[in-house]
Amino acid sequence: MQQAARQKISMAFWLLSLLDIVGISCSFEPLHYIAKPLLVPALILLMFNAPGGPGKKLLLAGLIFSWMGDVFLMFENRYPLFFIPGLVCFLTTHVFYIIYFLNIRPEKVSLLKKQPLLVVPVLAYGTGLVWFLFPHLGNLTVPVIVYATVICTMLICSMHAYAKLDKGPANAFLLGAASFVLSDSLLAINKFYQPIPFAGIWIMLTYCAAQYFIVTGFVKRAA
Repeated sequence: MQQAARQKISMAFWLLSLLDIVGISCSFEPLHYIAKPLLVPALILLMFNAPGGPGKKLLLAGLIFSWMGDVFLMFENRYPLFFIPGLVCFLTTHVFYIIYFLNIRPEKVSLLKKQPLLVVPVLAYGTGLVWFLFPHLGNLTVPVIVYATVICTMLICSMHAYAKLDKGPANAFLLGAASFVLSDSLLAINKFYQPIPFAGIWIMLTYCAAQYFIVTGFVKRAA
């Protein structure tokens, strides 16, 4: 029964994602303003229909802050000051995700203990992106550096947890974390450097994939 409910909620989430992307691509704001605030609540509902598992409250807290961040950034074009509280909300989300990944403690050895050099490309990517954007950040230099540090840390923590989990949740968490880094990279380049063709579509696709993979990773781990 719960499996069927989860499938329906997953379909509803991707339908909402599609509607939001259509609203963005057609510049039809009412559809965007209706669909986007419902995305994260759909994932919260998906988690409530999953078996209980360790760290559930951490991920739920992260999703709540994501929803707040979504709402702030929806109105950023009209109220530029909303960018900072939106950034803070998503930064808080990543902190909750970091804590969740670090609390995964089965007996298996961490992937990063086996292959610590995997940290290097993540750090190089984060440093390179900040260096590339640095001349364009202005007063937001410090917040962007802090945010880039936290989201790269979140990706590293998903790698740290990778070998401790079965392949299903491990792959989902890693894909989710990597998709989040990609989504936020596109957003940063589009905002601070130069507009990317169809930026809103790519940012939303990667963002929706990120949140969905992280939630389904929890569901697979708890099942």
